[in-house]
Amino acid sequence: MDRMIYLSMAGAKAAMQRQDVLSNNLANVSTNGFRAELQAFRAVPVRGDGATTRAYALETTIGYNPDPGVINATARNLDVAMQGKSWLAVQALDGTEAYTRAGALDVNSEGLLVLRNGLQVMGDGGPITVPPDSELAIGSDGTITAKLATGNPINVGKLKMVTPEAPMTRGEDGLFRAAEGDLPADPNARLQDGALEGSNVSPVETMVSMIAAARQFEQQMKLLQIAQTQGQQSAKLLGTT
Repeated sequence: MDRMIYLSMAGAKAAMQRQDVLSNNLANVSTNGFRAELQAFRAVPVRGDGATTRAYALETTIGYNPDPGVINATARNLDVAMQGKSWLAVQALDGTEAYTRAGALDVNSEGLLVLRNGLQVMGDGGPITVPPDSELAIGSDGTITAKLATGNPINVGKLKMVTPEAPMTRGEDGLFRAAEGDLPADPNARLQDGALEGSNVSPVETMVSMIAAARQFEQQMKLLQIAQTQGQQSAKLLGTT
């Protein structure tokens, strides 16, 4: 009886964790460059006396969906969309180098090229400083050209774009990092200017998965109720002897 209760509780917990992941994906369906989080579980048989007729639900490796999102044209000169498997390098709040597919760039009050959330965008030589009152143009290879008021264009830097060979890890800040540390710049990486990459989350598929997870949770709770009823009946039988 105690095994049935524990297994039902483990199954209900797994269903709740899946709901959390799906809810976060659905909340970021309109977030530029967002990668849907994946979650998987594996069945582990309960070892003990007798046959292994029951199994625990345990969480396995968590990853993300690497498929690119839909590219939406914005005609804004500071919007860029990474092409292929390339990623844009930024400086995280903790000072480490991290990577993102969100390409909505801006220039802050200090003249630094940043993301919309304020994180500094990294160039091949570090942060990129933009001359004041200049009009920027970003080439497909990440080269940034500033056109000054005098009409003379100058090269102010090049976006650092990387192409990881292995899947990266998503941090709590939503940025991705490679297991081997900072990645080298890829000279073959390309981007599309005047466009942004959308989220690769499918709203319909996520909603269907959330309904399935909710039903799984209800089934586990019913098993808990059955175990409680059987326990009460067993206690009555023992009390009459």
